[in-house]
Amino acid sequence: MFFAALVVACSEGPIEPQELNIEADLVLLDAKVYSFAWDAPSSEGEPAANAPYANGVWTPDAQAVAIKDGILLALGSNAEIQEFVGDTTELISLAGAAVMPGFVDTHTHINELGATLDVVDLKGVENEEEAVRRVEEYVVFNDIPQGQWVVARGWDEGQWADSFPTHALLTARVPNNPVLMDGMNGFGAWGNKLAMEAAGITLEAEDPVGGEILRDAAGQPTGAVRNRGVALYREAVPPLTLERMQNRLENGLRLMSESGFTAVHHAGVDTAQMAAYEALAMQDRLPIRVNAMISGRDKPLMEQWLERGPTRFAGDRLFVHSVKGYYDGSLGARGAKLIEEYSDQPGHFGVSGEEYGFFRDEISAMLQVGFQVNIHAIGDGGNREVLQFFADNFAMNPSLQDNRHRIEHAQVVHPDDFAVYDELDIIAAVQPPFVAEDKVWTVDRIGMERAAGAYAWRTFRRHDVPLVFGSDLMGYDWSLFYGLHSAITRQSTDSEPAGGWFPEEKLTVEETIRGYTVNASYANFTEESTGQLAEGMWADITVLDTDVFAAVGEDPASLLAGKVLMTIVNGDIVFRQ
Repeated sequence: MFFAALVVACSEGPIEPQELNIEADLVLLDAKVYSFAWDAPSSEGEPAANAPYANGVWTPDAQAVAIKDGILLALGSNAEIQEFVGDTTELISLAGAAVMPGFVDTHTHINELGATLDVVDLKGVENEEEAVRRVEEYVVFNDIPQGQWVVARGWDEGQWADSFPTHALLTARVPNNPVLMDGMNGFGAWGNKLAMEAAGITLEAEDPVGGEILRDAAGQPTGAVRNRGVALYREAVPPLTLERMQNRLENGLRLMSESGFTAVHHAGVDTAQMAAYEALAMQDRLPIRVNAMISGRDKPLMEQWLERGPTRFAGDRLFVHSVKGYYDGSLGARGAKLIEEYSDQPGHFGVSGEEYGFFRDEISAMLQVGFQVNIHAIGDGGNREVLQFFADNFAMNPSLQDNRHRIEHAQVVHPDDFAVYDELDIIAAVQPPFVAEDKVWTVDRIGMERAAGAYAWRTFRRHDVPLVFGSDLMGYDWSLFYGLHSAITRQSTDSEPAGGWFPEEKLTVEETIRGYTVNASYANFTEESTGQLAEGMWADITVLDTDVFAAVGEDPASLLAGKVLMTIVNGDIVFRQ
């Protein structure tokens, strides 16, 4: 079984300081260091006895950090770290800035982030007119040749679920270029007439499995599609060259480093993206660490990795040991699979399983040879069915339950199923920004009773289910301050609702940071090397202008004004304000 080798490779243990040259390469002074090298809090969020916490107040547990050869040499006071300062040591005074273990976004789509530099950004558009105007201006400003595809991305399918645009305005304003208007979560899209023709969206076209071509009263396609219908447009867009894909991924990773992240988990990497990641790793061009989840919809790629097995690339920047499965659609677009019908669409239960592109046999085969399997499941029906999928696989080989499998989003969970997560040792990989943004329509979709089991992070904690945090960018803002604020307050940026949305599910500041650091490293099998700041561990560090612990105690909304000052990966400063 490949997994055993993977654990050995990722668990060599900390390097003892005496093995290193005593003279540090880099020393950070005058900081508020929170190492997180203390025990985990209780399931109710009470800090451990050895945490730097007393009488309701958190205190930094170090003032300075010394780094050598990419490894943490020592932590302590300014005076204690002076012994590691030599003639070639770079000294940086942080003037009271906060030093944290490197933050990790555990659910990203880096290709989409990198694409923001060469596609039309539709994030925040209020209506169809504004979206089309952005595309029209882009074509004119960039002098796009006739016939060349234009891709725009970022409009909100959840908010627009009941009024998807048609091709008419887009065709009239941009008639000479095929245009894809991709939703921010990938569950809705529309195109102009040229794009429809290229995608085969015609009167005679049948709905794809797990998807829908929207039509007018006469049966003519409107140009809009839902769920797996989006693939019709995406597959019609010409593929990027290897060089351009490398540049797109590298650009996306650099944007993440500027946002304070030392690592990301890229959910659903296809053949072209994997080739680009491997090339970047070989060329030492990955600015931060990447856990590349193999796309569970790319059968040829799964077949290739079934033979190769879980792999950790030289340099510890690229990890390929997991598979991303897609089980159901989004809640906003009413594609999430529910046990009972949608509250605002009687008789509709969503889509799931093989009809949504979940290739059960192939993903099961990957699980059986030792890959970690991470499955997108949003509705309570989808979550229940995915839990059963894991149970069926563990019945064939019980040892595979130890491989830290994940359910991505875990958005709406039936009250009976939280305990099943615990029984099966499943990690809940959740996205705090969801609660800040989705709360405006969640109750409409599923009603108040089921909404109480949505984004239920405290309930997961009470059932001893590990939580790891991400953003699901580009659908949601990936700012770590936004994510922290969302998990701690369960409010949007306008501090609504007062007290938080289902406030009983709030997390503490410590639990939230752990979701991006300690727990994230556990989910990547690298907890012996990163996730906390301790002697002998990788020097992966995020430096913030805000003491998050103090800010939450004074005014949680102040988190939203926080800034990243520095990102350090393996001892290298990859971003500096």
